[in-house]
Amino acid sequence: MDDKMYHINLSKEDIKGAKYAILPGDPGRVSKIAELFDNPEKIGQNREYTSYIGQLNGENVLCVSTGIGGPSAAICIEELYQLGVTNFIRVGTCGGMQMEVAAGDLIVVTGAIRMEGTSKEYLPIEFPAVANLDITCALRDAAKKQGFKFHTGVVECKDSFYGQHSPHRMPVSYELENKWQAWIKGGSLASEMESAALFTVCASLGAKAGAVMLCVWNQERVKAGMDKDEQHDTGNAIKTAVEAIKLLIFEDRQTNG
Repeated sequence: MDDKMYHINLSKEDIKGAKYAILPGDPGRVSKIAELFDNPEKIGQNREYTSYIGQLNGENVLCVSTGIGGPSAAICIEELYQLGVTNFIRVGTCGGMQMEVAAGDLIVVTGAIRMEGTSKEYLPIEFPAVANLDITCALRDAAKKQGFKFHTGVVECKDSFYGQHSPHRMPVSYELENKWQAWIKGGSLASEMESAALFTVCASLGAKAGAVMLCVWNQERVKAGMDKDEQHDTGNAIKTAVEAIKLLIFEDRQTNG
């Protein structure tokens, strides 16, 4: 009997007891993250799921891509959890919504607006999609330690990229445009596509999750004539996630001996 997970094509033997996983969306970003591991090794490639293992501070750590959006992210989290992973950090990109969030800034996510469908098949909409406090604090401390410009707060999580960027041509434009303004007025820092699923799936499993993202650009700043800057280098977000894992490993050892 094949003991590998159906979608990610990994087994318990493959992950060697790893409890921590970094989850980028883009499969092409996995090898870049793994370069910061000790002894990185590619262990899987199936569908959108590219997987590497390595060590940080002597502990096995995974990096597995999730693809775009909540459904594929949820599958990845579910299958990694079945193999024994209990700590998840999403590293991704987002579009800024508040004027103070500029291209190149990092967002350490505290919670997500559930403007998507995956999370609704796990928990009722009244249940908040929130990040684990320990992981969030580790991400904040890691960004601060390395001198990166970052913000902490809520993001909007959606299913449709073009529903955000071309809402006027959608038959439900009245809803998309009005809610977008509501999210801004409520203080949502940015928009992205996976964190609500990450947080609710982990909540339902009893796992821990956090997220750090690069702001690629800010369409509200563009509309206001402030700038048209774009930043696609996720290096600082990746370094923040890796340093956060190291902090979590240290804290776990202090607690558990």
